[in-house]
Amino acid sequence: MSQPRTFLGFDFGMKNIGVAVGQELTNTASPLTVIKAREGIPNWDQIQSLINEWQPQRLIVGLPLNMDGTEQEMSVAARRFGNRLNGRFHLPVEWQDERLSTFEALDQLGIQSKMQSNNRDDVDRISAQLILQSWLNQQ
Repeated sequence: MSQPRTFLGFDFGMKNIGVAVGQELTNTASPLTVIKAREGIPNWDQIQSLINEWQPQRLIVGLPLNMDGTEQEMSVAARRFGNRLNGRFHLPVEWQDERLSTFEALDQLGIQSKMQSNNRDDVDRISAQLILQSWLNQQ
């Protein structure tokens, strides 16, 4: 039997990129960390370290869409990020609709807005977990 696959999920943002890890064996995702970004450009060395540590077979990037399913400005930036992940690390990238993931993360933390969070990184990590978990659930 082949080894269960591991995945890294990303909640892309211009300042923060939430990261989660998940795998096929239990079909679950867990929040991992947040990578700081400058105008959408992450610290690629940090991503390389995560890839070295977790050895994922696939990367899942949240795709921010409008409520009607159409793409927006952030969709373009998230696609650019995903394409760069693919180009740098030569791993397949898949997109996951991330509508409402931030609201769900806030709900899980019991707060109304990111500004209320003592640690805003929690929101980004949990958003990444929700994105990856919804992708796993669809497999």
